[in-house]
Amino acid sequence: MNKFEQENKYLRAKERVADIKKFYTSLMSYVVFIALLAGLNYYSNQWRNPWFLWAAFGWGIGIIFHSFKAFGWLPYLNKNWEERKIKKFMEEDDESSNDRWT
Repeated sequence: MNKFEQENKYLRAKERVADIKKFYTSLMSYVVFIALLAGLNYYSNQWRNPWFLWAAFGWGIGIIFHSFKAFGWLPYLNKNWEERKIKKFMEEDDESSNDRWT
């Protein structure tokens, strides 16, 4: 393995760790702010109208997609997928151009 490939792997790993760190920061913000909204909701009307659930639901959807990206659960949301597709298309293009000349 040459130095360039090793450095590329390091940078990808570092980027992935940064994405996971951002996810956990977002998750903590979600928990704190939803708890504050729930407290405010309880203080204002003792949850007769639990309006804070709308914010929890909307923001929660965003948190779920963020977790999919951070942990690589959806392969089309990460850069490795992009790189693999680019390589595949380049190889297909090379094969089709070689077929034309043979």
